[in-house]
Amino acid sequence: MVQKVSQFGIRTGTFNCSNDYRSCIKRGWQRSTLIMSVPQTSASKGKVMLKEYNGRHITIEHIFRWMTSHVAHRIKTLHRSEQLVEEWRSDPAHPVKMFLFARLSQPPAFFSSLSIKFTGRIDFIFVDISHWDNHSSLSEIGVTHSPAYILKMPEGIYRYGNSTGEFLSLAAMDTFLRSVQPEVNDLFVLSLVLINLLAWMDLFITQGATVKRFVVLIRTLGTYNSILLVSWLPVLALLQLSYLDSLYGYSLKLLRYADTTTLASLVRSDWTFYSSHPALFLSTYLAHGLLVDYFEKKRRCGVRSPEDSTTNLEWLASLWDWYASYLFHPIASLQQLPSDQSDWEDDPNLLFERLAFPDLWLRPLVNVDYIKALPTWRFRSVGQHSREQLHEESSQSDSENSPRTRHSTPPHERRGHKRSECSKDKSIQLCVYSDMDHGGGSSSSSSSSSSSSSSSRHHDEAEDTCLTPEAASNQQCCDWSVWPCGVLQCSECVVCLENFVSEELLMGLPCGHAFHQQCIVVWLAAGRHCCPVCRWPSYKKKQQQRSAENISAENTGQD
Repeated sequence: MVQKVSQFGIRTGTFNCSNDYRSCIKRGWQRSTLIMSVPQTSASKGKVMLKEYNGRHITIEHIFRWMTSHVAHRIKTLHRSEQLVEEWRSDPAHPVKMFLFARLSQPPAFFSSLSIKFTGRIDFIFVDISHWDNHSSLSEIGVTHSPAYILKMPEGIYRYGNSTGEFLSLAAMDTFLRSVQPEVNDLFVLSLVLINLLAWMDLFITQGATVKRFVVLIRTLGTYNSILLVSWLPVLALLQLSYLDSLYGYSLKLLRYADTTTLASLVRSDWTFYSSHPALFLSTYLAHGLLVDYFEKKRRCGVRSPEDSTTNLEWLASLWDWYASYLFHPIASLQQLPSDQSDWEDDPNLLFERLAFPDLWLRPLVNVDYIKALPTWRFRSVGQHSREQLHEESSQSDSENSPRTRHSTPPHERRGHKRSECSKDKSIQLCVYSDMDHGGGSSSSSSSSSSSSSSSRHHDEAEDTCLTPEAASNQQCCDWSVWPCGVLQCSECVVCLENFVSEELLMGLPCGHAFHQQCIVVWLAAGRHCCPVCRWPSYKKKQQQRSAENISAENTGQD
C-alpha cells in the first residue's frame, strides 16, 4: 500500500504508541488503526482533520478507494452550467483555477492529491459533464473533448496536455503548476539545487591531488551556500512589505507569460524526465564533469603550476603551513601602509610599523600575488653576443694563453698586450674612464692641473684596470630606453652574480633594483619578501624624490 500511494504524492509513516502512550489514550487510539490526515479547508496553513479507517476489509484496493473518496470530497464538484458560469468569473482572491471536465463519478487520485499540495495557491474544480444540460457553454469555453484540463489565469486560459511533456501524471502536472504559480520555498529550493550543482563542478575544475580536490570542494560548498543564505535574507524581508505586493503580482504575471511558451514546456519535459530517472541524471552530470576535467587539463598543459603535480601528503603539508602561518604570523594587509604619493623616508609610520613588527622569527604573512604586478622587461643591447658565444670566446682565449706562454711573457709585454686590447675599442676606454671619474676613486687624464708624470702614471693604472669586453659592452651598449621608469641601471644580477645577456627577462622591485626574473621570483617565493641589495620590502611602493640628482647624473653620463 505504501508503494502504491507514494505514486500519488501521499506520504506515509508509523506512530508507535508505546513511546507516547498518553497521547494515544488522549486521542482514543486503543488499537492498531489506519488514520488519514488531510487539510480541512482550502486555505493555506489551515486546520487538519483526521479520518480513521473503519472498513472491514483490510486490503490495498479497499483502503486506496477509501482514501481517494475522502480526498475527492475536498474538490469542488460542478454538475450544472449555472455553477460553471459562477466559478468561471474572475476572483481576485483566487486568480488561478484548475478545471477538469470529465465524465467520471469522482476526479482521479493524482488530481485530488494535487489539490492538497497546492492548498491556498490554486483552486481545483471538477466539472462532471456526464449529465450536462447546456453543451453550448462548454463550446464557448473551448471544451471539445473529455477529459480536458484547463488552467484559468488572469492572462487567459491554457489547455494542459497540448504541449511537449505535459502528461496526465502527478510529476508532470506538479512541475507545470509549480512553474506557473510558484512559492518562495519553490524558488529557494531551485536556487539551492543549482548552486550546489555548480559547487560540485569545482571538483572537476580543480587540478592536483585527490585530497586537494575534496578540500576545495568542501570549501566551495560552504562558501556558495553561505552566500546563498545571506542573499535570500533581504529578499524575504522585502516580500514582507505590503507596498511591494503589486511588484510581486507583476512578477508572477511575467512568469506565467514565460511558462506558457513552447520553450518552457521543453524545459519542463527535460526536468520531469531527469527527475524521474536520477541514475541517468547523475551519470550525465558525471560525464559532463569528466569533460570539463579533460579540457581543463588541456588548457593548463602550457602553464602547468607546481601545485598540480603535488601529492596528497605534499599538498596537506603546504595547507597546514598556510593555516599555521595565519594562526601565528601577523597579516601584512592589516598594517597601515602609506600611499604611493607619500615619502617613505620621512614617514613616521614606517618607524612605528618596524617597532610593532620586529624582524625576528615572527615575519608578516604577505600575499605573493604582488609578484605578478612587478615590472618585467627584456634586456636589450646593441652588438652584444649571446652567453654561449661569450663562453666559447673565453674558452678559446684560455686555450691560447697557456701557462707556459703566460710565464714566459715579460711583464712589460703583458702590459702592452692589455693596452693594445683596450686600444682596440676607444669607446670602451671612454666608458671605463667615465666610470672612474664618477666613482671618485682615481683622477682623470684630462685634468689640466695635474703633472705629466702623474697623468701618465694614472693613465697606466687605468689601462691596467681595463674591464673585460663582456662587462664593458654591457655598460656601453645597453638600450636603457626599454627599462621602466624608476629602475636603476645595472648590468649584473646580484642573486646569481652573472651579467645580463641580451633577450633575458629582467624584473624590477619597488626599490629600483633589477634582477633576473627567475632569480628574484625564486628569492621572493621562498618567503624573503625584501630586496637582496637594500632589504626594502618588495611589496611596498617607494617613490623616488631625487629628481634633481637623477637629472644631473643623466647629464653627466651624456657628457
